Amino acid sequence: MSEAIRNFPLFARPVVMLLNRRFVPFLLAALVVLLDRFTKGLIKTHILAYDTITVIPGLFNIVHTENPGIAFGMLSTATGPWRDVVLIGFSGAVLIAISAMLLRSGSRRDSVLRAALAFILGGAFGNLYDRIVNGTVTDFVELHSGQHYFPAFNVADSAITVGACLLLLDMWRAKERRVRHVSEANIDR
Repeated sequence: MSEAIRNFPLFARPVVMLLNRRFVPFLLAALVVLLDRFTKGLIKTHILAYDTITVIPGLFNIVHTENPGIAFGMLSTATGPWRDVVLIGFSGAVLIAISAMLLRSGSRRDSVLRAALAFILGGAFGNLYDRIVNGTVTDFVELHSGQHYFPAFNVADSAITVGACLLLLDMWRAKERRVRHVSEANIDR
């Protein structure tokens, strides 16, 4: 605990620590989990399994599917207890690795990376919770064009996808910074 935090009254320290930059990504991840739990709860409460509500004909439906596999229905036809052990174990390892990365203090330049990891952490936790509690993951967003359907997904899947895109953006920006740094070093010679 830093000296600045120790100077706060005991009752205020948790709030100050939460506002510490290191913990902000965990708040973002928690928001993702809460939104994921809320939307899945609405679907399970108000839509029967495998029912469809057409929102935009030919493009967007709300459905209620239970996916025993991973994102976008992959491994959904695999059977046996090994599937659940592997999926839960892999998800747990991802949560631990991302949490460890986020707990390291980062610079302001790392804000895109930290946001990316926060989205992935929240999405992975949301789907892991479903898998442990229900044995399946509730998916409900279905996009399609005519007869071509994209596999149903949920808020957690969307957060993981947003996080992956932000990771790509961060890698691209890091490459641009390295190229610029090398160019500036060559000019100085």
